[in-house]
Amino acid sequence: MENPSAYLEQLRSRVVALKDSLDFAGKQARLAELHRQLEQPDFWSDQERAQKTVGELKSLKSVVEPMERLGRETDDLADLLELAEQEEDRSLVAEMTGQLQSIGSELDKLELQKLLSRPHDESDCFFSIQAGAGGTESCDWAEMLLRMYLKYFQNTDYDVEEVSRRDGEEAGIQSVTLHVKGPYAYGYLSCEMGVHRLVRISPFDSQHRRHTSFASVDVMPELDDEGEIEIRDEDLRIDFFRAGGAGGQHVNKVSSAVRITHLPSGIVVGCQNERSQHQNRRVAMQMLKAKLLRLEEQKRDAELAKIVGEKGEIAWGNQIRSYVLQPYQMVKDHRTDHQTGDTGAVLDGDIQAFIESYLRERARQRNHG
Repeated sequence: MENPSAYLEQLRSRVVALKDSLDFAGKQARLAELHRQLEQPDFWSDQERAQKTVGELKSLKSVVEPMERLGRETDDLADLLELAEQEEDRSLVAEMTGQLQSIGSELDKLELQKLLSRPHDESDCFFSIQAGAGGTESCDWAEMLLRMYLKYFQNTDYDVEEVSRRDGEEAGIQSVTLHVKGPYAYGYLSCEMGVHRLVRISPFDSQHRRHTSFASVDVMPELDDEGEIEIRDEDLRIDFFRAGGAGGQHVNKVSSAVRITHLPSGIVVGCQNERSQHQNRRVAMQMLKAKLLRLEEQKRDAELAKIVGEKGEIAWGNQIRSYVLQPYQMVKDHRTDHQTGDTGAVLDGDIQAFIESYLRERARQRNHG
């Protein structure tokens, strides 16, 4: 680094600009209010509301605390760097240069998070994988994707619960839905919506031929119970059935699993993971609200496309990424052209670079649209 002092001033300017763009003072005030709520003796009397408050607090802390720390660190480094340069202490300047680069990398991440400004980007989400046509091949690919994402969730400290699952007849899974909780879960994971394509030598083909398999990823935000979507009881058909699954005294003894059909739209959702009908029904209703909101948004997008003469992205039917394991190794995102030959790392959950490149490309298109 040729001029550490100039780079430090750039970092300090970026910190100030980021605080302004994120309404940092407002977030600090809201965080203080949530801490006051948390200290109330009756805070946990309403468990559902308390969990939402804790989730909001966690999301705010993920922005406020790093920004406060970066502000302190850049101020401290300014004083130290001035002293080190005056005394011509090259070893100290070199050490501080490493700290400056670390701050720059962290600012990059926070500036990326600023791109998550759409409605519901901060929300938890329901994350679904659906095997495409192709029987066992696609079911196995869907399970490979599930493993990849579970590794990613583990690396990013997201909390994950399985909501529903249908196993393949011979191997893999036909479909799975997960409830993913964490700061900006919907914002980041919605970047993964679309069709994922695998090319490999099939382990199920005795002639060892190359096969192409498909699986779709869908992501829906978890919505608040109030507002946005109203659902009439007469528009619902609710079926209860026994939850299948591995072991446990509770499994198959009562009809706790829930399937809800929204008659006007034909949308069907289900939940079988919770311990009671009431809990499964609540989760299934959250999923239904999210799907109905998606339906309304798609209708609005279609109308807007007619007006402005543009084609909107239809994420569910859009092939976003190819994973080629044979005859060469390459994972390529077709939206951004971001690619890597390290297929093993990607399938072990190293997908953040793909998500970040898509967020930047989406912001670029929005700014030039």
